Amino acid sequence: MHPLSGVYAAAVTPLKADFCPDLDAIPLLLDYLARRGCHGALLLGTTGEGPSFSPEEREQILRAGLQVRAAHPAFHLLAGTGTPSLSETALLTRRAFELGYDGVLVLPPYYYRQAKEEGLLAYFSALIRQAVPADGLLFIYHIPQLTGIPLSVGWLKRLQAAFPRQFAGIKDSSHDADFGRRLGEGFGEELGIFTGVDSFFLAALDLHAAGCITAPANLISPDLRRIWDARRAGEDAAALQARVSAIRNVLEKYPPFPPALKALFARQGAFPRWPVRPPLADLEADRTEQVAQELAEYGF
Repeated sequence: MHPLSGVYAAAVTPLKADFCPDLDAIPLLLDYLARRGCHGALLLGTTGEGPSFSPEEREQILRAGLQVRAAHPAFHLLAGTGTPSLSETALLTRRAFELGYDGVLVLPPYYYRQAKEEGLLAYFSALIRQAVPADGLLFIYHIPQLTGIPLSVGWLKRLQAAFPRQFAGIKDSSHDADFGRRLGEGFGEELGIFTGVDSFFLAALDLHAAGCITAPANLISPDLRRIWDARRAGEDAAALQARVSAIRNVLEKYPPFPPALKALFARQGAFPRWPVRPPLADLEADRTEQVAQELAEYGF
C-alpha cells in the first residue's frame, strides 16, 4: 500500500472575526477529524482557502497543525503549497518539509492557462529539484475546473519517469470518471491516486486508488472510513457508497464548500461559526437552514 493511503479531510481553516487564522482552533479541528476516522488531513487546499493566505500566514497555519501529533502521532499531514509563482511555491514547499509534513499537494501554476505541457514539466521539475528532499513526497492537485489546466496521463507518466521517488501521486478532483479510470489503468498502484470526489470513492478503490482527500470528509469521515474498512475486508460497500454519494450531491448544491461546511459545523455545535475570508462570503441563514434540512434525512 501507498505509505500515505487512507481517508483524508481537505480541512477547513478556522478563522477569527477579523479573518485572521484561529491558530488555537486548528489542532482542535484536526483532533476532531482524527477521532472520526480520518487517517490524515490536507491543510490549505481549496476547502482550506489556501490561495487566500500569505506565505507567513500559511506557515503559521502549518505550525499550528503539527500540534495534533501530540495526541495522534500517526495522523498524516499534507500541506497545500501551490501558487502561480515558482519561487513562492518552492519556499512554501521547503518550509512544509522542514516542519515535518508528510507530503505536499501542489496546484499547477493557475494563472497562465495556455501554458504548454513542456512549460508545466519544467515548472514541476524545477520545484522538485529546488524544494523536495530525496525522501519527500509531492502530489499534484488536479482540479482543472478551477485552475483551467487539465493534465494528461501521458504528461503524468513523463513526470513520474523523471522523478520516480519524489513524485508520489495525484489528487484528482476533476469530476471526470473516465479520467479516473485511465489513471487507475495507467498507473495501478505505482502512483498514489487519491480521489477528490466522494461519489467516486469505491470506484477509485476498485482501480487501486490509495484513498480519498475530500471536502465533505470534514463532516462524513466516519462514512468514508467505513467504506475504506469494508473494502479492505473484502466486504460489500455499495450501500455505504450510495449514502456518501447522496450526501455529496446535497452539498454540491451549495457551492463553494468552505462556507457551507463552516455553517454546518456551527449548526451541529461542533465548533463556533468560523467565517470565510473574502472574496468568499458566509452562507446565508436561509440557505444554511435549507441544507441542514436536506441533510437531516441522513442523520445530520
